[in-house]
Amino acid sequence: MTRAACLLAAGLAVACLPSPPSGANTPVAATTDTLQVVPAGFGTLKQDDIAIRVSQFGLRVRAIPLDESVTRVLSPDSYTALSDLLKSQSARLAELSRRTALPRLSVWYVSFFSQEVGEARYSPLELIITNVGRDFRPLDVIGLSPGFGLQRVRQREVQSALYVFDGQLDVNQPLVVAYETARATNWSVILQRIERERALVRSRAGSRP
Repeated sequence: MTRAACLLAAGLAVACLPSPPSGANTPVAATTDTLQVVPAGFGTLKQDDIAIRVSQFGLRVRAIPLDESVTRVLSPDSYTALSDLLKSQSARLAELSRRTALPRLSVWYVSFFSQEVGEARYSPLELIITNVGRDFRPLDVIGLSPGFGLQRVRQREVQSALYVFDGQLDVNQPLVVAYETARATNWSVILQRIERERALVRSRAGSRP
């Protein structure tokens, strides 16, 4: 096949892909598995439905992967909110990608909160994800809330950040999220929920003109 014919075939393949709804943003970080990406705007899940939780004494940690193969099963409002959050840090993520020379990044939205009286301290770099036979430590932590750098959270307060990992981390494979000595091993259960919603999204999208 000639080069011109190859380019034409590629262009036609892209043109046939389902488009996101009006107002949806192009992801900054590449998805780990494009075969799992479904059309945006047809999901019904909430952020809590795809969140991984770890508890360490009075501190609670919630982590959500901002991979398109995962976030597109969310309701339109939730999907747009997380996409906008990712887009807001696009310049810093692009700089990190250039600095590390990595072909892709895995970005997670992580929140720390406490229901205990007083303050709870946290160590941002103690969050580790085990996946595909290796431990992934954050390449960068981008604080989102004003007091994130103080590394402490008051009762009913939330401190949040974007965690950036090597893009070799595959969210469509089993993984374990660990914070200090606490571990969350239920991602396989969450993946089943996500896969069921993917099937429903494809059905909903296919029924539209």
